[in-house]
Amino acid sequence: MAKTDFKTIDEYQNTFPAAVQERMQQIRRIIKEMAPEAEEVISYQIPAFRIGKQFLIYYSAYAKHISLSSPWSPALLKEFETELEGLKVSRSAIQLPSDKPLPTTFIKRLITFRKKECEAKK
Repeated sequence: MAKTDFKTIDEYQNTFPAAVQERMQQIRRIIKEMAPEAEEVISYQIPAFRIGKQFLIYYSAYAKHISLSSPWSPALLKEFETELEGLKVSRSAIQLPSDKPLPTTFIKRLITFRKKECEAKK
């Protein structure tokens, strides 16, 4: 991926193969469904969504996974302990392997939880 001055999420996503684009588009649709007020932005040269000044979530694609990113709170990591088993997880990223179906129910719950966290910080 040579270009690193993305202005829109579409510009970012269009640099990937069709299958990866579709997975990212699924995540984008879920975010829009669960947090329609969230604004699409590019931050750190990857897609991000924010509500007001609070960043809801970021996502990015790699050769073998898509990462969902945010500074995860200890409460979030505890809430999703079961769903996170078997995934690579850090304090700021959750890797969703490309060779497994996208866990859409988990992503919906994650967005709902993050939305509540963002609203609590207002």
